[in-house]
Amino acid sequence: MASLRRYPLPRPEAGPFGITAGPDGALWFTELNANQVGRITTEGAFTEHPLPTPEAGPSFIVAGSDGALWFTENSGHGIGRITLSGEVVEYALPTAKAGPVGIAAGPDGAVWFVEIMADRIGRIATTGRITEYPLRISGARPHAITAAADGALWFTQWGSNHIGRITVTGEISEYSIPTPGSEPHGIAAGPDGALWFAEEAGKIGRLVPA
Repeated sequence: MASLRRYPLPRPEAGPFGITAGPDGALWFTELNANQVGRITTEGAFTEHPLPTPEAGPSFIVAGSDGALWFTENSGHGIGRITLSGEVVEYALPTAKAGPVGIAAGPDGAVWFVEIMADRIGRIATTGRITEYPLRISGARPHAITAAADGALWFTQWGSNHIGRITVTGEISEYSIPTPGSEPHGIAAGPDGALWFAEEAGKIGRLVPA
C-alpha cells in the first residue's frame, strides 16, 4: 500500500515547480514564486538558496554531468547553475525573451533546454557556452525535453502539435501528432525504447524511433 507524506515549505506561496534527484542523495527543486532553488533530504530537512536575479522564474531543474544542478529561468530568460554548496551562477541567453522551460542532461555532457517563446532548442556546455538551434515551424512553442536511448534529445512542440528530435550536432526532425490540437507537454524516454508524452487534450502518446 502506498504511503504519502507532505512536507510544507517555509513559504507557503513559494510555488514549487521542477524537481530532480541530486548527486548528493537529496532532492533539488525550484520555487517559481519565491525565486529560489530548494533542497530537501529524504528525511524532510529543507535548505533554500535565493537567486541573484529578481523574478528569474526558476522552472525545471536537472543534475548535470559536472555534479551541479542546472535550471531554467523562465522569466529571467537565462540558465542557472547551482553547486551542492549553494553557489549560483546565471547565464543570459543570446536570444531576448526566450522563455526557457524544459531542461535535460544530454548524452554529450552538456545540458539541453527548450525556449518556448523563441521556438528554439538550446545547449549549454558546463563551461557556460550557449548554442541555439531554431525550429522549422513558427509558433512551435517547445515545452519539455528528454534524452533518449538513440543518443538524441526529444522534445514536445506544444504550439504546433509535433514531437521534435535533435541530435547533439543540431540536426532537427519533427513528427506530427495524429490528434489535432493535442497540446503535448511532458515527455519521457520509456524502458521500451519509445518516447512517451502527455497530451493536455486527454491522451498519452507513444512514438517509436525509426
